[in-house]
Amino acid sequence: MTKMIEDNPFVTDQELTRQLKVSIQTIRLDRLELGIPELRERMKLMAERSYDQVRSLPLHEIIGDIVDLQLDKSGISLFEIKEEHVFSRTGIARGHYVFAQANSLAVAVINDEIALTASADIRFVRSVHLAEKCIAKAYVRSISGQKGKAKVEVFTYVGEEMVFQGNFVIYRSGGEDSVEGGQLV
Repeated sequence: MTKMIEDNPFVTDQELTRQLKVSIQTIRLDRLELGIPELRERMKLMAERSYDQVRSLPLHEIIGDIVDLQLDKSGISLFEIKEEHVFSRTGIARGHYVFAQANSLAVAVINDEIALTASADIRFVRSVHLAEKCIAKAYVRSISGQKGKAKVEVFTYVGEEMVFQGNFVIYRSGGEDSVEGGQLV
């Protein structure tokens, strides 16, 4: 169990129950015995670790909670699907929330004062449902000095299963293009 939590600190007690085929009480008692905090505490500890500060967006404009960020390299955010994020009839998350988490992380990982999405090639792999936790992982694949663009790849998972993939081209303010009022000029 310790190895599983080290490999994926966002794993829930319920997921551990399914994987280890034991009761939820066993998981909780074992976690307590091993001194492993519950998921919320683990998330809080990760968020408190030192990571780079977002430069391109105010934190309140980011969809999801950033738990790791290395500017111009990579980032991770966590977003729990709540009642207000789903269609009432089906309990399936509205796609724009899953996209918004990935898009805001792609922008946040850029080490510039202003970064805007130029284009996005996206793919929804499967539906996301109420109460599922989306873990988005962004990777800066290339930074081009010319025309001030960066390419960022984002993968979103629920547990171990990929649910979304996006390839984003992000305009950077440090390039030759200029940005005014959120519009590329």
